[in-house]
Amino acid sequence: MQRPLAAPLLTLSALALTATALTACSGAAAAPEDTRAPTTPAGVTATAGSATTVHVMWTAATDDTAVTGYAVYRQGHKIKDLPAGTLMTDVTGLAPATPHTFTVRARDAAGNVSPDSAAVTATTPTASAEDRTAPTRPTALRVTPAGPDAAALTWRPARDDTRVTAYDVYQSGSRVHTVPGTATEARVTGLRPATAYSFTVRARDAAENSSPDSEAVPLTTPAVPGHRPATAPTGVTVRAAKGALTVTWTPPRTATPVKEHQLHLNGRFATTIVWGADPGPGPVGYTLTVPATPGVRYALTLRAKLPDGTWGDFSTPTTVVTV
Repeated sequence: MQRPLAAPLLTLSALALTATALTACSGAAAAPEDTRAPTTPAGVTATAGSATTVHVMWTAATDDTAVTGYAVYRQGHKIKDLPAGTLMTDVTGLAPATPHTFTVRARDAAGNVSPDSAAVTATTPTASAEDRTAPTRPTALRVTPAGPDAAALTWRPARDDTRVTAYDVYQSGSRVHTVPGTATEARVTGLRPATAYSFTVRARDAAENSSPDSEAVPLTTPAVPGHRPATAPTGVTVRAAKGALTVTWTPPRTATPVKEHQLHLNGRFATTIVWGADPGPGPVGYTLTVPATPGVRYALTLRAKLPDGTWGDFSTPTTVVTV
């Protein structure tokens, strides 16, 4: 067995140089303290979705380093802390037939907090406990690009035995926006250029009855030359054992943690990998069961589900042969 090489001995001259370097480092000026607060969140809206819920949205704040999160306040009392990539939330458990006022603050890693946003008020409708009839589905949904990072939606109104209180916009099964029941249009922002999306709309009433989905309408956002953030998993490695492939990789960096990946073998979908909690920045791992047949070659690729609900780019194929 080969022995590890012994570490070289430092000469007195080398030790003196090391001590001098350490002394110089200790005397280096410390990085300036971050005392600048983020900007105030703008564009705050509040929409009553039912007798007990309000949907609050805002646009992203900016900071000289980075915004790390947002706090939502109701009547001046903090009710939610949210990560930086979250720009909307549902506030539940509210009193019916009551005005509720909301503000939002941004914070950074140094604990600096922005001023309060402009206050917005939404009045929840009167509860109707006996209402068990869902609204009809919205029809004639139309989706058009609004630049490379946004979409404009319009639809014909739904009907309800009481009244429609909100419309929820879904992108690939994930709710991304809510507008009042009197609206027949919405604008969805935060999309990626040159990316395919699919949108549906549901109507909701005061008793939280939701309509069936509207017809799904696809949209591909326009491309922006030279601008496409990397969304593929990186550092993919595969180790073959009898009847199993162990895969490790680093998820793409996004505004919020990536908790879901798809794994494909030889160009075909194999499985979806879902973490219930934040798996961390990586690397992460997964073991896939395969037939215990030696000499089989697999080309493996991964893609991540991004915060906007779309699937990101595939990783570079990684080839392995079973043993």
